Amino acid sequence: MQLTTRLQLVLGRPFRRAGHRTALVAAGLPLHLAVVPLWLWLIGTMAALVPVVTPLPVLLTLVALPVLLTLVVTPLLTVGQRRRYRALVGKDLPRPAVPGPGRNWKTAVRRLTGRALWRQVCYHAVAGPLLAVLDLAVLAVWAAALVAASIYVWIWALPPQWRVTDLGYTTQAAYITAGGLALLFLGPRLTGALVRLETRAAEVLLGPSRTEKLARRVADLTESRAGVLDAADAERRRIERDLHDGAQQRLVSLAVNLGLARSTLGDLPEDTRKVIEEAHREAKEAIAELNNLVRGLHPAVLEDRGLDAALSGLAARLPIPVCVAVNLPQRPSPTVEAIAYFVVSEALTNVFKHAQATRADVTVERIGETLLVVVADDGAGGADLAAAGGGTGLAGLAKRVASVDGTFSCRSPAGGPTVITVELPCAP
Repeated sequence: MQLTTRLQLVLGRPFRRAGHRTALVAAGLPLHLAVVPLWLWLIGTMAALVPVVTPLPVLLTLVALPVLLTLVVTPLLTVGQRRRYRALVGKDLPRPAVPGPGRNWKTAVRRLTGRALWRQVCYHAVAGPLLAVLDLAVLAVWAAALVAASIYVWIWALPPQWRVTDLGYTTQAAYITAGGLALLFLGPRLTGALVRLETRAAEVLLGPSRTEKLARRVADLTESRAGVLDAADAERRRIERDLHDGAQQRLVSLAVNLGLARSTLGDLPEDTRKVIEEAHREAKEAIAELNNLVRGLHPAVLEDRGLDAALSGLAARLPIPVCVAVNLPQRPSPTVEAIAYFVVSEALTNVFKHAQATRADVTVERIGETLLVVVADDGAGGADLAAAGGGTGLAGLAKRVASVDGTFSCRSPAGGPTVITVELPCAP
């Protein structure tokens, strides 16, 4: 029983999809031949009019007419080809990029001169007729296979006296039947090879070009990366809220209780009082560290009041004077806003720790669809982006800016000044 089932699977495997593929080939035949009459008309017109002295306007009109008709029917034939693949084999051919919607003459010119239209014309006018020849050949193989394999049926349909007078037909019919069965097993393989060839030709000529595919891939990756960055920024804001509303409040409450215990419980032993004082000091230091951590994750003032207030508060905490100028008609996206803030924060931290500067200037303004951030100081200079450690300092800022397709530059000659310039795209 298992041997019989396995034999059925082996013998029936080539025929599983042969029906749909053969229907695809048969349905493609009229579509592949649709433009042939127009080109025969064009060739016949040129052959008839060139030897004759014909006025040039008449010649151009007669020659241009089949070409224009080809351009008109090409989109319709392309739609038919897409429906053929979708209905018979469940495949959606990718669509090429087309000019934007519009009915003005500029849009029409872009469509007529676009590569997508002329690749489709090449498919229907050149590749289509060649594929039609292969379609006819494959369909002829199927027809010959069916007729040959059923030769005995056709013989028994003949008059009985023919079978009696010509008894040698049995040997010939056996050979014909064997040939028909061989063609039956060859037919699915020929059909599958032709369908793969047609599908490849349709994808190359009716679908997007390699450049368009790469552009779509880049756009998809850019969109997915933007989603990841937005999700990461939202997660940072969530962590900041949880720390601020949870752990930080508990530490504040603990510090208050320890302070009250130290002030009100005067009859405690000296050792116990020292333990309470130490715990109170540790609690206050933990609150300060947690404040710095929360501010480093995503300061609440940035989300509530924007870059101007956040950068002003950042500058006020530095021991050197910092002039902040922010000119933003409207707020950028939260991701771009957060990157601009952390760029300024890290740059000012470097100014305070390493530059030996006496002042710094921060300028943030929006120019068109670009957010320009400039941080300058009058320090000793010598900052080197190439020598910075990967993931930290200037190198970390450059990577963070590059994550949104921004540009980062640092000009810091020996002796100063140091100017960090960042451009962040903030298109809607």
